[in-house]
Amino acid sequence: MSRTVLSHHQQGLVMTAGGALIISPDALLIKLIALPDAQILLWRGLLTALGFVIIVALRNGRNFLSAYQRCGWTGIGVAVLFSFSTFGFVLGNQYTKGGNVLMILAGAPLIAALLSRVFLRERQPLRTWIAIGLCMLGTSLIVVDDAGTGSWLGNGFALLAALALAANFTLCRTRLGIDMSPMLTLSGVLVASMAALVGGATHGLAWPPVESAVLLVLLCLCLLPLGFTLIQRGPLYLPAADVGLLMLMEVVVGTLWVWWILGERPAPIAMFGGALVLGTLFAKGLIERRRERRLRLEDAGGRLS
Repeated sequence: MSRTVLSHHQQGLVMTAGGALIISPDALLIKLIALPDAQILLWRGLLTALGFVIIVALRNGRNFLSAYQRCGWTGIGVAVLFSFSTFGFVLGNQYTKGGNVLMILAGAPLIAALLSRVFLRERQPLRTWIAIGLCMLGTSLIVVDDAGTGSWLGNGFALLAALALAANFTLCRTRLGIDMSPMLTLSGVLVASMAALVGGATHGLAWPPVESAVLLVLLCLCLLPLGFTLIQRGPLYLPAADVGLLMLMEVVVGTLWVWWILGERPAPIAMFGGALVLGTLFAKGLIERRRERRLRLEDAGGRLS
């Protein structure tokens, strides 16, 4: 029986898309947990750090410490950038409209493409630039009802999140072959420490109500570490811009989670925007799969001739 073997690129697509789907309930669960931002960040940092440690231990066994050592200073940079993206996202939602935050974050693939071009000399094909434009349009349509002028401070935090996310993926591309996902453990510690300084220390580490605690454990100990481990491995297989594009699936599927659980039915234009994002990503993946197959056949024909 023949066995289908995924190409390097296809493995990256499956891994990153899978990670985006796993973290898609993030916004929904944050709403249901209903804790102050500082408390959420504090517990999010501590529990995700523990979750990342467990994943690294399960994946590496006796080579646990070497998984961190291989990352070097680049890994520390990845952890710092991931922490900034977390803070930018949470504080952006606090100081401006959620729709503004998501629209600005939709620019992360564009920023990643530009950073990759400047620092890595990676040229993106035309289909990637078209996909970025269509996905930015689709994301804007999804959140158009929750967008507005907002505040410069909140929009600035959202821009910080987009820049940090794009820079994180680009930095990972400088050390191809080295898995940077273990360093997200340090990111969790940094987030918890900064949250304690900002406001968590004044509230203490009081354990939240049982229902909120269960949701915190589900989100921060299970879903986020697993999902972000997969996403952080994406740059090993894909350009930074493609990783950013696939993360937009979280916006679409997250909107559907809120609709299903909370009954917040999205407007028809938002449904069209979601379909545009998913359709663009599907079409781009299909085009690239056909291109890979054609190149593989041409390569095989060249070896036979």
